[in-house]
Amino acid sequence: MAKIDPFLWFQKDCEEAVNLYVSTFEDAQILSTTRAQQGVPGIEPGDVMTIEFSLFGQHFVALNGGPQEGFDFTSAISFVVNCDTQEEIDHYWDTLSEGGHQDACGWLTDRFGVTWQVVPRALNEMLADDDPEKVDRVMRVMLTMSKLEIKPLEDAYTQA
Repeated sequence: MAKIDPFLWFQKDCEEAVNLYVSTFEDAQILSTTRAQQGVPGIEPGDVMTIEFSLFGQHFVALNGGPQEGFDFTSAISFVVNCDTQEEIDHYWDTLSEGGHQDACGWLTDRFGVTWQVVPRALNEMLADDDPEKVDRVMRVMLTMSKLEIKPLEDAYTQA
């Protein structure tokens, strides 16, 4: 079976980014690090070139690729962090958005330009409900939020 690993091109700070991610997520680890040798354009010999790491068993590769036009992160691709509790949402939201940008509906961009969605796991169930009125109420409440709050979403869902 084929395996797909996200490959993240950072201009120069992949090590700082990976250290943030590994310290933020409980089940995370750095798997390997390669260092640049002589003759790698834009990277000094001995500097970090790639870091392989995992978050909750998902394998990633981060590269210090240097400044190349067209190799910037955009919100067109994001990583969804599914949370079971408000405490989890608060932790991931606060940590990942520090120095970055908080957006609407649980979306944020970290200080390295990587976009994340921090969402309660129950939200997908609420939005998939067969009752269009419940879905509409939840959606209307969600659209007023930046960081998602479970209690108001649940209240909208169970409202009679």
